[in-house]
Amino acid sequence: MATAEERLVEWLRDAHAAEEQALTMMNGMASRIKNYPELKSRLEQHIEETRRQAQMIRSCLDRLDGGTSMIKDAGAKMVAMGQAMSGLFVGDEVMKGAIANFAFEAMEIASYRILISAAEEVGDQETAQVCRQILQEEQAMADWIEGNLDKLTTRYLAREETPGVTAKH
Repeated sequence: MATAEERLVEWLRDAHAAEEQALTMMNGMASRIKNYPELKSRLEQHIEETRRQAQMIRSCLDRLDGGTSMIKDAGAKMVAMGQAMSGLFVGDEVMKGAIANFAFEAMEIASYRILISAAEEVGDQETAQVCRQILQEEQAMADWIEGNLDKLTTRYLAREETPGVTAKH
């Protein structure tokens, strides 16, 4: 049976892998978006936040002598590559991407809440504070997506109905 400290390290590794996955997914989508400048800009902002978040989690793991998991990171990147590539084959990539990003943010929000509780349980206030900061950024991204879904949908549908205009991305 794993100790609380061992679970904290394991879950931090999972969080690091999720940040790596998010980077691959968002970079793929952001690189193809042309007709949705607000979405592209917000994705690019969150890509920078996510890079920093991955580094912050890596620092927590280094401090706990846990290190990242090459297997988890590589697996997450492979899954994300498939997700990013799938956008090439659907006609409504921007909409499917928005849904996927919103769902991914919800998963990250839950993960960071668990990490905060676990870190507090083992008395690791530094990790708890790092996770609180990341949680705020993940919540802000989820809120942004949620607050912009109607506008994004309306814009997508208007572009879809305009002859000679690409709505996909």
